[in-house]
Amino acid sequence: MTTVESSTPATDHGRSPVKGWFAVAAVTLGIFCLMTSELLPVGLLTPVGDALDVSEGTAGLMVTVPGIVAALSAPVVTVATGRIDRRLVLGILVGMVGAANLASAFADHFAIVLAARFLVGIAVGGFWAIAGGIALRLVPEEQVGRAMAVIFGGVETASVLGVPTGTLIGDLSGWRTAFAAVGGLGLTALVLMVFLLPPLPASESLTFAELPRIFKDNRGVRVGIAITFLLITGHFVAYTFVRPILQDAGISGSRISMMLLIFGVAGITGNFIAGAKVAQHVRTIVLTISVVLTAAMVLFAVTGGGMATGIVLLILWGLGYGAVPVSLQTWILKAAPDATEAASSLYVSMFNFSIALGALIGGFAFDHLAMTSVLWIGAGLAVLTLAVAGARTKGLLSTEPTAGH
Repeated sequence: MTTVESSTPATDHGRSPVKGWFAVAAVTLGIFCLMTSELLPVGLLTPVGDALDVSEGTAGLMVTVPGIVAALSAPVVTVATGRIDRRLVLGILVGMVGAANLASAFADHFAIVLAARFLVGIAVGGFWAIAGGIALRLVPEEQVGRAMAVIFGGVETASVLGVPTGTLIGDLSGWRTAFAAVGGLGLTALVLMVFLLPPLPASESLTFAELPRIFKDNRGVRVGIAITFLLITGHFVAYTFVRPILQDAGISGSRISMMLLIFGVAGITGNFIAGAKVAQHVRTIVLTISVVLTAAMVLFAVTGGGMATGIVLLILWGLGYGAVPVSLQTWILKAAPDATEAASSLYVSMFNFSIALGALIGGFAFDHLAMTSVLWIGAGLAVLTLAVAGARTKGLLSTEPTAGH
């Protein structure tokens, strides 16, 4: 998940490595805040729905709306902001997500929450699309790989840890407190970026014409985008509604928070396990992820997800999903080593679109079919991933290790 924008070396700014790494930390906090904000409602669907008098399926729109908007805004924001200083753009976007979460915390109607979630989507897509290339301009060239890994560690950590942490805060102090906490975190990131980021004049930006060209001409990118669609959609069809599924199994809210925290720890573990090998074995790891996610969701549907069984299966699920972001990122970069900006823009869009679509499909299935239907649908998409990733993809990707991994 690199940038969709060209960058210039850190040496252009005469910055010391120490100042550069403080700036990297500020950007990492920003992207962690934005991605946590996008996924926060996963753990809070039931209390938000109860408080604002909407069904859990309708409450799932809190995930669908920002996902769709982020998918569109990833390339649009990058192109539309033209040559505006990137420090200003990133500051506005992270400040927007902070204000939107505070608005959600004080909302007395679900429509207000959805309007705030629309702003979150703009911020997530635009920030994510720009942030990766910022590393090239903050630290010396030999440290860029590590800086990119740290920045995108914010994406992965938010995906697997931000949701359970927000859920825990919501269970202890109410869902409004959870939204307010993320809003405060966003404003903190804004302050840090104002003081720690140097001026970052925009370089030449991506044009819309490049996107269909790279998709049409590069089969590896097409397969990578298809895998992203299947894995992320399948995961969020099921995971968006994991809280009500666990509640239906008789597990209390405080225990669900603990179980989701366990999922988060397992996810971070899966990220590091995959990250150590993915540069050389990305295809094998993607196939393994498909098997693990399929097994976790099928077993969840069959067993009903009681306390002990649920913990074991959430660990398995977390290990599998935690490996997804770094593995898909690496697949895309290896598929298009000479066109990473255009390919990454497509990837960011599809990732966020799939979050939205998964929540939307899951909401319909949850409201109109059996509760466990979301698990079966998610497992089915994971099986399709196995077929797509395994079908004549040997030799499709560059064998060169990806920077930062």
